[in-house]
Amino acid sequence: MTLSQQIISIHSGKKSVTAGEFVESSVDLVLANDITAPLAIEEFLKSGSKKVFDPRRIVLVPDHFTPCKDIRSAEMVKVLRDFSARFGVRFYELGKVGIEHALLPEEGLTRPCDLIVGADSHTCTYGAVGAFSTGMGSTDIASAMITGKVWMKVPSAIRFNYHGKRNRYVGGKDLILYTIGKTGVDGASYMSMEFCGEVISNLPMDDRFTICNMAIEAGAKNGIIGADDITENYMRTVAPEAVSCNLEAAGDSDYWKVVDIDVSGIEPQVAAPHLPSNSGDARKYSGVRIDQAVIGSCTNGRISDLRRAASILNGQTVHPGVRCIVIPATPRIYRQAVKEGLIEVFMSAGCIISPPTCGPCLGGHMGVLAKGETAIATTNRNFIGRMGHVESYVYLSGPEVAAASAVRGRICHPEEIS
Repeated sequence: MTLSQQIISIHSGKKSVTAGEFVESSVDLVLANDITAPLAIEEFLKSGSKKVFDPRRIVLVPDHFTPCKDIRSAEMVKVLRDFSARFGVRFYELGKVGIEHALLPEEGLTRPCDLIVGADSHTCTYGAVGAFSTGMGSTDIASAMITGKVWMKVPSAIRFNYHGKRNRYVGGKDLILYTIGKTGVDGASYMSMEFCGEVISNLPMDDRFTICNMAIEAGAKNGIIGADDITENYMRTVAPEAVSCNLEAAGDSDYWKVVDIDVSGIEPQVAAPHLPSNSGDARKYSGVRIDQAVIGSCTNGRISDLRRAASILNGQTVHPGVRCIVIPATPRIYRQAVKEGLIEVFMSAGCIISPPTCGPCLGGHMGVLAKGETAIATTNRNFIGRMGHVESYVYLSGPEVAAASAVRGRICHPEEIS
């Protein structure tokens, strides 16, 4: 079996499962946010259920419109707050709130070999720790809150082997943008994207989170990286009590396809509007003027991302025609950025620092684009109207490209600054 199939079989109480098979699986963690939880809670209450299956395994994180931007968003968050108080589920707010897909791993709630479901498409992020993690609709999440189980079809898998030496400034974001460019936005539809090879084995956790986060942008059911020594070292820092679970897929596992990628030819990537698959060498877009640069999100708002951006912006000044917004993904990351002097670097360069939030990523608030405006962002989607007006334009990149572009006032390769 593939890695994902092994985890599903364990949680389904079966010796083995095969692609296309329908199974009922127990879950280790159920997640919802301020947009998706209210509907899940509504369905939960309609069912007449008097309790959740396990309050410790249900997590509600208001991160999309927080700090609440208007009365409607405040009311949505109140629904989560009231449900948490009534049923005792985990609820992150105030000093603990942050972007869910960065917050949960640092809280030690996502663990190797777990089966995790969330009412958010980027729940696939947690595949980075070796979990089977996938997004589902709010009504499925309501059912999972009640029963602790989900019903699903076992996905087939594509195995991506990355080899070669990475070029300077090429990180997880560049690898996944390049991969999506080759695969297409539906090239892995309802499949598991399994990332492996010597390059992945040497990637730090933050880059792994970035890669798995964007598996959904290729249509995948989930993305996953097998737990290894790097994973175990990470888990020791966030959840020392976590049990090791290092599964391996055999060479003759049931893969739909195996793709080999030589990373030595990959340069820092930029994905042009209006699809993440429109990726190419950053130099290809060097003439594109920008109005805004966004460095943050569940894809690239972790401490290593901020370090990368700061390494470019240190001693530089943001172009006078550009608004540069930096968003640490969690309070802990924000605090670490202050401690390391990164926030001072950003502010001295002319950036605005936002509290932890999804913010402009989904056109929520604190960075929405007007008609005709163009942004480069370390976010994960650049669909029409994603960051604001339907006639605005979003280019996706890694932190170094976004930072360098903020200085130049146009998209550029980081080597232009460094």
